[in-house]
Amino acid sequence: MSPTSGPAQALGDALAAEYAAIWAYGVIGVHLTEAARSAARAAEAAHRSRRDTLVLQLSTGGGQVPADRAGYALPYPVTDRASALKLAVEIEERTAGHWRAALPHTTGADRNKALAALTDCALRATRWRRTAGVTPITVPFPGRQA
Repeated sequence: MSPTSGPAQALGDALAAEYAAIWAYGVIGVHLTEAARSAARAAEAAHRSRRDTLVLQLSTGGGQVPADRAGYALPYPVTDRASALKLAVEIEERTAGHWRAALPHTTGADRNKALAALTDCALRATRWRRTAGVTPITVPFPGRQA
């Protein structure tokens, strides 16, 4: 984001991250079973809900609604449970990063929404790390590049 971007741009960037997360969970879910697959479905539903809220907010507020893409490039092949869990953690961390970036550009209710989304992504990333057996399972500053 540029230093002059405002709340609509920040939320539009977060919306683009939500689109990508939804797409990624379609790939992630097919490589998981039972409880992990249910968690992937719940995560996808949470991202869809947040996407829908943002689309409505930006479209009724006169903001630019970024278009969803037909597909997204994955950072690596997802071929099994381990790579699916790794991607789930990465997707939540990336999405958290977009919400973290929105915080300084928002105020009031928009800032509260951004903080809630950042927290939600951080919690899901922690759960995915635990499921994958990754340690440490938490990070000190969710959404910030290491």
